[in-house]
Amino acid sequence: MKRIASIQDISCLGRCSLTVALPIISAMGVECAIVPTAVLSTHTMFQNFTCCDLSDQILPIARHWKDEQVQFDAIYTGYLASAEQVGDVCAFFDLLGGENTMIFVDPAMADHGKLYPAFGPEFPAQMAKVAARADVVIPNITEACLLTGVEYREQYDEGYIRDLLQRLVALGAKRAVLTGVSFEEGKLGVMSYDGATGEYFTYFNEKMPASFHGTGDIFSSVVMGGVMRGLSMEDALKLAVDYTLECIRVTTEDPNGTWYGVEFERAIPMLCERLKSAE
Repeated sequence: MKRIASIQDISCLGRCSLTVALPIISAMGVECAIVPTAVLSTHTMFQNFTCCDLSDQILPIARHWKDEQVQFDAIYTGYLASAEQVGDVCAFFDLLGGENTMIFVDPAMADHGKLYPAFGPEFPAQMAKVAARADVVIPNITEACLLTGVEYREQYDEGYIRDLLQRLVALGAKRAVLTGVSFEEGKLGVMSYDGATGEYFTYFNEKMPASFHGTGDIFSSVVMGGVMRGLSMEDALKLAVDYTLECIRVTTEDPNGTWYGVEFERAIPMLCERLKSAE
C-alpha cells in the first residue's frame, strides 16, 4: 500500500483540509499519515473561529518519523497556518522526501480574488517557496495569480491560463495544475502544464450553479489518491473533476444539505467504483 504524509490544518467543523483529505485518500486505498499545522474550530469562512497553531509540532513529528525510518511515497501540503511554517515544511521535505517521493503542493490560501482572512499580504511570497519545491502544484486561479504576481481577472482567455501555468513552473514546480478553469459558459474544469514535455491538458464537465468551501481540498485529495493508485495524472484529474462535481450535485439535491461544505461522504461509493474501473 502506498503511503503519503499530508501537512495541513484540521478544521473541526466545515468539511475541508484534513477532515476531507484523510477519509478520501483512505477510501482510495492509500495510507494517509497526517501532520496538523493548526487546529481550527471551523474553517475560515465562519466568523470568530478559534485557531491553535501547531508550528512547534511539525519538525518534532518529522524527526521522530525519520528516527523510525518511515518512508513516504508522497508528501501532500495544504493550508499552512502562518508564514513561519514555510521553513518548517521545507525542512520536512528535506528530512523525509526521498528521491522517489512526490511533493504535491496545494497552496490553499485564497479564492475569488482574495486571500483567506487569516493571511496578510506577505503570505503568498512565502507560500511560493513551498510551491517551488513541488513536483505538482495545484492552485486555483486566485492562488496562481498571488504566487506569480499576475493581476487576477474574472474574465480571461486560454492564453491567460497558459501564461499562469508557465509562470508556476518557472517558480520551480515540475508540473502545474489550475483548478476552476472555464472557457465556455456552463463548463468548469482543469488545465495542466508539464514543464518537462511542454504539454498542456484540459478537462471540463458541467458547471453547477453553486459554490462551496472545501471543494479544492476534495479535488486535490482525489488527484493525490489517484496518482498513488497508479492512474496517470490526466486520468487522476478527470476523476477529480467528476467526483467534485458529483459531491456538489448530491449536496444541492439534499434539502437538508449544509451551507458550509459539500456532502462528499455520500459520493464516496461513486469515487471507489470509478477508481476500480479505471485501474
